[in-house]
Amino acid sequence: MKLLLIEDDVATAEYIRQGLIELGHACDHSATGLDGLTAALTSSYDAVILDRSLPQLDGLSVLQALRAEGQKVPVLILSALGQVDDRIRGLDSGADDYLPKPFSFQELISRLTAIIRRGEGVAATPTLRRVADLELNLLSRTAKRGDRTIELFAKEFQILDYLARHAGQVVTRTMMLEAVWDYGFDTGTNVIDVHISRLRSKIDHPGEPPLLHTVRGSGYRLDVR
Repeated sequence: MKLLLIEDDVATAEYIRQGLIELGHACDHSATGLDGLTAALTSSYDAVILDRSLPQLDGLSVLQALRAEGQKVPVLILSALGQVDDRIRGLDSGADDYLPKPFSFQELISRLTAIIRRGEGVAATPTLRRVADLELNLLSRTAKRGDRTIELFAKEFQILDYLARHAGQVVTRTMMLEAVWDYGFDTGTNVIDVHISRLRSKIDHPGEPPLLHTVRGSGYRLDVR
């Protein structure tokens, strides 16, 4: 997942961001409502984690501005304002869910997964992503091909998930760098090629139709061809 965290408390923001990164997710952080709104309007995210009490522009104003611009990105409000009236106001302003502080990190992840799933409109097997006989479990972050379990590191899973989300399409190195590493990365680096090489050795075994293809001069594609 590529997420935007809008949170002004430094300790809370670092705790959440570090936890998300350890799970293999990409996470941008904005410390003010205005910066957060700008980021949400100019970049693409799977979901936004939004505090209510923010400098420059409060969380509900950020949310209302997003919805007024037609942004349908799932938004989870994470706030110390946890009374029933607070939660109702947040949901009525356009939030997809509301989690009061203090919170469980595991519950935060579960709620994010749920609102993203609802936003994608997935009904059957909502926690799975499949390409041919390759299956990714988005909750346990595990992969298998047929009956064979594939052991992946966090970044490898994130790259594979991104490729699976764009199955059949050419994904460029720059697209993967922006989606997976989530910061200004040297586009001349070979980090993508190294990870792809490792992924290919794990995914495509002798006797199996190749799934991970190099599109010379363009990037990579995940499908059976």
